[in-house]
Amino acid sequence: MTSSDKPDPAEDTSETPAAPTGVAALDWTAASADPQYRAAVVDLLGALAYGELAAFERLADDAKLAPTLEDKAELAKMASAEFHHFERLRDRLAEIGEEPTAAMEPFVAAYEGFHKQTAPSGWLEGLVKAYVGDSIASDFYREVAVRLDSDTRALMLSVLDDTGHGGFAVEKVRSAIDADPRLGGRLALWARRLMGEALSQSQRVVADRDALSTMLVGGVADGFDLAEVGRMFSRITEAHTKRMAALGLAA
Repeated sequence: MTSSDKPDPAEDTSETPAAPTGVAALDWTAASADPQYRAAVVDLLGALAYGELAAFERLADDAKLAPTLEDKAELAKMASAEFHHFERLRDRLAEIGEEPTAAMEPFVAAYEGFHKQTAPSGWLEGLVKAYVGDSIASDFYREVAVRLDSDTRALMLSVLDDTGHGGFAVEKVRSAIDADPRLGGRLALWARRLMGEALSQSQRVVADRDALSTMLVGGVADGFDLAEVGRMFSRITEAHTKRMAALGLAA
């Protein structure tokens, strides 16, 4: 998935969210007049679209490892949701005059590299990968989306909606660990490896794409600077730690 599982809800606060400013206060028509901003959004949509397509393929493969017919059906349903997300992103790229395949192509190697380095050895590792690995990508996209134009923001947040995989993975993994506590240590090591590989690949992708790297250090969208990038990755790491705890694993 790139995954579409939402992070744990933030604690309630009495503060009212600040109104959008800068690019985030504009719609696509106004914001895309800046060619550098447009290029960054095309990269984001292309990366997310390929991630959703890859998630569909992987969930379909994971279904083959499922121990029961019920589990197979559940994963098939999630794979279908991911493909629908891909279609929405593909159609949006075409709508704004971009060729979807060309927009996705620059990200194929990074995704394939990540999946090659993190091929699961079985059913439980596949569940942990989809829950932990893909959720890291989703956290990143959500962080970026809130600073984009209103049209792009709404699309990205909607395709990152929960497909139900998070709750499914937590239930199955925790049940397996309860039955055999020795699994906990192995799966915890696996999840830490996923975290490292996901962050490493993300950094390579951003470094290779000028528009994306400029966006992340303040040149395009509102509110990005080096300090905020550091805080963003701290929040992503914190969300990862919470997900590990939900699985019953040590971060």
